[in-house]
Amino acid sequence: MKRLIFIGLGLLAVGLGVLGVVLPGLPTTPFLLLASWLFYRSSPRLQQWLLASWLGRYIRGYQHRGGMTATQKAGAIGVMVVMVLLSTFVFIPIGSVARIIVPIAGAIGALTVLLWVPNAKKDE
Repeated sequence: MKRLIFIGLGLLAVGLGVLGVVLPGLPTTPFLLLASWLFYRSSPRLQQWLLASWLGRYIRGYQHRGGMTATQKAGAIGVMVVMVLLSTFVFIPIGSVARIIVPIAGAIGALTVLLWVPNAKKDE
């Protein structure tokens, strides 16, 4: 049962990662890393498929560098800030509780990228 749950969650993470390729503000690499880990624990065949697919370049790049470069982090945080501001002040109606929740979630996401996501190793 655990294996099937991990496979299902891994497929969901792949789907979100694919959406992240085309939707600004939705990350790609974290979802693909999660999918890879879930597949590693449940289906080596699916993990190999993921790494061999065109999506595998995101995972390989992260693994090769050991994290995100400062430029990648700045870009990710910049896109998050723009999308949170756009969502909060253009799409969410005045007086909605979402006008409080969305900026808080955006701040948590930005701080996570800034402080928790590892910095890429310097090439020597």
